[in-house]
Amino acid sequence: MSLYDIPLRTLSGEAASLADYKGKALLIVNVASKCGLTPQYSGLERLQERYAARGFSVLGFPSNQFAGQEPGSAEEIQTFCSTTYGVTFPLFEKTDVNGDGRHPLYAQLTRKADAEGQAGDVAWNFEKFVISPDGSVAARIRPRVDPEADEVVAAIEAVLPA
Repeated sequence: MSLYDIPLRTLSGEAASLADYKGKALLIVNVASKCGLTPQYSGLERLQERYAARGFSVLGFPSNQFAGQEPGSAEEIQTFCSTTYGVTFPLFEKTDVNGDGRHPLYAQLTRKADAEGQAGDVAWNFEKFVISPDGSVAARIRPRVDPEADEVVAAIEAVLPA
């Protein structure tokens, strides 16, 4: 199954899929509102603003699997992200990224190894996956790496549509 075929739901509950972003470079990130890494929202939003016109989007997937750091409702998450960090990139429904209830999207994403050759479970909030315009997983970047770090920017720029 292609990443484009996996059914998703937006944070507001509408049906969606990555097919809506076919032909774009994507940065998929599992996000949380009450994490020490939550300030990464600022860098993610700056990436969105910097590259959106070049066929790029950040996609945020809230997850409450790491120390209960995303306890809010969809409305609370949306309000927090927009008022605290000015988030304009799309957010999707709360998602399990690990375990028996792992969402099919993350079942595919976690097959990708990071720069150290490690695949498998998402390590923590704000793990980043760069998706090329053809829907392949181009890079996996661990949570503590800042969204605007050279390795993230290089991975995004390498897959921006021509």
